[in-house]
Amino acid sequence: MPDTLMILPASDPHEIRLVRVPSDYEAHEAFRHVTGLIAAIEEADPDYDWADIEASLADHGFEVVDFILGPVLD
Repeated sequence: MPDTLMILPASDPHEIRLVRVPSDYEAHEAFRHVTGLIAAIEEADPDYDWADIEASLADHGFEVVDFILGPVLD
């Protein structure tokens, strides 16, 4: 079965992240779960950074994937 990947968009292209979704999540479940994890971090620590989010995602089975951001299509 192919991997399911999720893009975590950002206004700064250098801050865009790509994560591999654990195989036991459906797309809508993964979206809601990641949204909840990020919201919990934001509430717990207003000075959070990417490392906090990455650690939480890893604790829940999500894996950060390296990628190359290609040229703009429009």
